[in-house]
Amino acid sequence: MKSNALNFSGGPGALPETVLEQTRVAIDALPETGISILGMSHRSDWFRSILDEAELNLRILLGISDDYAITFQQGGSSLQFAMIPMNFAATGFGPPEYVTSGYWSSRATAEAAKVTERKVAWDGHATGYRQLPTLDELDISGSAAYLHYVTNETVEGLQFPVCEEAAQVPLIADMSSDFLSKPIRPDAYSMMYAHAQKNLGPSGVTVVVVKRSLLERIPDGLPAILDFRTHVSHGSNYNTPPVFAIYVLTLITRWLRFDVGGLDAMQSINERKARRLYDTLDALEGAVTIHANRRWRSQMNVAFTFGDSRLDNAFIEAARERGIVGLEGHRSIGGLRVSLYNAVTEQAVDILANALTEFSLQRA
Repeated sequence: MKSNALNFSGGPGALPETVLEQTRVAIDALPETGISILGMSHRSDWFRSILDEAELNLRILLGISDDYAITFQQGGSSLQFAMIPMNFAATGFGPPEYVTSGYWSSRATAEAAKVTERKVAWDGHATGYRQLPTLDELDISGSAAYLHYVTNETVEGLQFPVCEEAAQVPLIADMSSDFLSKPIRPDAYSMMYAHAQKNLGPSGVTVVVVKRSLLERIPDGLPAILDFRTHVSHGSNYNTPPVFAIYVLTLITRWLRFDVGGLDAMQSINERKARRLYDTLDALEGAVTIHANRRWRSQMNVAFTFGDSRLDNAFIEAARERGIVGLEGHRSIGGLRVSLYNAVTEQAVDILANALTEFSLQRA
């Protein structure tokens, strides 16, 4: 198999082969224009059609109504961590509340504190970020400006299993690592956002889906580029957008719609991949330890360890000899991490699972 097909990285992840091939062609010259995608004007009619198609595909895949605006921004989730409280922690509401469930949500919580008063609704630090709360059981103030959480923690391998609503307050979710991996209920959220380099293509673009009524809260006087209304009113073209990243994102949404057959089909594939890997790890019994408690195991990211950094590194090297890459755990917890993003095939997971079993048997 090609090395791209065996890429289990938690950062820039694998892309579908068909998308890679179309991208290779587009870098040389887009069939529609004869110009390289890297040189296409963001003011061209062609790029306007790409923006429109990307939005349409997202609305169809997720069932997003016209009550929501969709924009394509830059700066990743890290910029959103600051923009969200700047825009929505409005006068007349109580402090926004944050669920701190892992590495990335802790970053969001910390950034919000630099912008506004905020409360921590739940913090899993004391238990090593191995479990999650049930959102509808949290004691959230009815006056809170919003409740923010991360649907899938890529570092620790934790995922909220269902779409849950926060009582009485707007729910804002960072879906960066499981966006488009399964169907969701958009109307449960006031805002959803996800940066690329997981399921959406290469880094550079962040999808923001925001309820239009929430935009009415935004105070005047913000720098234009930090005001969500600017991006909505300019159709994601206020300043030069990441044309290449948005183009690849559009190819990804085409692939999901027409090749995969939608998000129900994508969810079934992802469930099989996760089940294959977790069954393999569970069968190894005491040889490995999975970071997340069973109830909260992620279908996108699986963090585990052989219990010894030397063994972890030995498996990484053994896997690399088979063309398997991207297994290094995040620097904050070490160990190993397998990311099962949409483009990772079931065949690739089988190869990895067999490698894990063989490695464990050799050291039994």
